Amino acid sequence: MNTSSTILPDAKRVGMVSLGCPKALVDSERILTRLRADGYAMSPDYAGADVVLVNTCGFLDSAKEESLAAIGEAIAENGRVIVTGCMGEEADAIRAAHPQVLAVTGAHQYEQVVEAVHEHAPPSQGPFVDLIPQPDIKLTPRHYSYLKISEGCNHSCSFCIIPDLRGKLASRRIDAVLREAEKLVAAGTNELLVISQDTSAYGVDTKHDEREWKGNPVRAHMTDLARELGGLRTGAGTPPWVRLHYVYPYPHVDQVIPLMAEGLLTPYLDIPFQHAAPSVLKRMRRPANEAKVLARLHKWRDICPDIAIRSSFVVGFPGETEDDFAYLIDWLEEAQLDRVGAFRFEPVEGAKANDLPDPVPEAIKEERYARLMEVTERISAAKLTAKIGRTLPVIIDEVGEADEDGDIGATGRSQADAPEIDGVVYLRDVPATLAKGDIINVTVEDADAHDLYGAPA
Repeated sequence: MNTSSTILPDAKRVGMVSLGCPKALVDSERILTRLRADGYAMSPDYAGADVVLVNTCGFLDSAKEESLAAIGEAIAENGRVIVTGCMGEEADAIRAAHPQVLAVTGAHQYEQVVEAVHEHAPPSQGPFVDLIPQPDIKLTPRHYSYLKISEGCNHSCSFCIIPDLRGKLASRRIDAVLREAEKLVAAGTNELLVISQDTSAYGVDTKHDEREWKGNPVRAHMTDLARELGGLRTGAGTPPWVRLHYVYPYPHVDQVIPLMAEGLLTPYLDIPFQHAAPSVLKRMRRPANEAKVLARLHKWRDICPDIAIRSSFVVGFPGETEDDFAYLIDWLEEAQLDRVGAFRFEPVEGAKANDLPDPVPEAIKEERYARLMEVTERISAAKLTAKIGRTLPVIIDEVGEADEDGDIGATGRSQADAPEIDGVVYLRDVPATLAKGDIINVTVEDADAHDLYGAPA
């Protein structure tokens, strides 16, 4: 009897360098998921890739320099490079620095990226590849996932060019977001990080259109989304941690605080305050209601005492006086934020802030930055020291190897700590059965200005 066999060709391999914010990381995951469905394999290094994608950041000049350097490295190591992402809007600048790039596309232009890969590294899929289910690609660990709910932004902050790079607010359908969240949790995600350019504005562009989910109507609105995400359950029957990022303090944010108090949402809000002095906020073209915000922070803590508030601030914005900076410091002393990041003002090409008078000298920026970080570090140290002796839930990110005495250490995060940007919890004497993604109770034994130290309760 004659027999014959079909040999599937080797799949073309794609490498990826992803720069910038978590929103860009989600874009990278979507691009790679689409390419794998088209028959491509992923390459963990330059040498094994038929083509390398560089997903760039173009928000600050320093980020653009990092992006151009990454493109140069990919060209030097591989030679076949396709550029996408926010800096892709500046194709001329990219080609001027690196004329060898094969193609340049802009932010979240998924179809154009895939077409460019098809053109320069045609897929070699066999006749049966389309029949094989292709799971989504994740660039984060299995136990936490970013959930992007919208793209773009309707604000016109004078220091920002995000609307120029990513367009106006475009919200995803609420049922599509919830379906993705449910799928991620079913696949082992124990922590969902909700991201966008403005989470509080979710659904504004669609007039908060209503969709059916699990037999009930739900609106494309942050409060409906938060409530439904709080109803998800992991394989162990527990609610996943749901962490809200990029939350502007609109009035309806008050409605999600009780969900945190009930344990349905992680008691954590990432709010981009940027500054507190009314005159600076006005020049930034941001709402100047800092006094009302302070009152709301106190109210939120009354409802949910464990809520952690993180934010970021810009020092040295054009026209910022010493009085403005002192106002910010006083505001921070009153606000007692749990986690704070600070940035020295940096002109962004195309931003309206560049035309403002009275630029702050670099030396003064550095001095103010150091003063702000000293204050916020002291506040953070006091808040973390107050946790010594408490028992807190901690999600495990890494488990170490046993030392010569057989002791095993691990690294995790409390509910006040988002991955990559906040502190960690260092654990001693953990059981050998502990795994990444486990959520365990930890007794806090020590603290410093940023991190906690403890052992399983």
